[in-house]
Amino acid sequence: MKQPLDIGLTNGRLSPCPSSPNCVSSDARDKSHRIDALELAADPAKVWAALKKRLAVRPRTRIVTVTDDYLHAQEKSRIFGFVDDIEFHLRPAEQIIAIRSASRVGYSDFGVNRRRVEEIRRVLHDLGLVESQNR
Repeated sequence: MKQPLDIGLTNGRLSPCPSSPNCVSSDARDKSHRIDALELAADPAKVWAALKKRLAVRPRTRIVTVTDDYLHAQEKSRIFGFVDDIEFHLRPAEQIIAIRSASRVGYSDFGVNRRRVEEIRRVLHDLGLVESQNR
């Protein structure tokens, strides 16, 4: 399956989510797609390195693109092998990592993308690298 055209940064922001409920983004303005960015609790370079390391060991996840401030990974669903795109944008001046997670197919994802982001947040929080969402 081809990579979607809405992957990457535009004017320093992650692409908007489509109208369907199978995407979450910290850059989204509407409540249904909005999710909190990862708030840094440590040196940005250290958090960025840990994020890359954790994604590299996630099951069914493949890092596609990585730069000093942008990361795109693909994660396949366990049963059907559907591909979801996960993007991270390091913004040291704001002390955050913006995040977007979106399904490539279907309409609803039954909350999979939101749960994925929160799982990544928990892992990095447990390492003392990001703040918890509910602080």
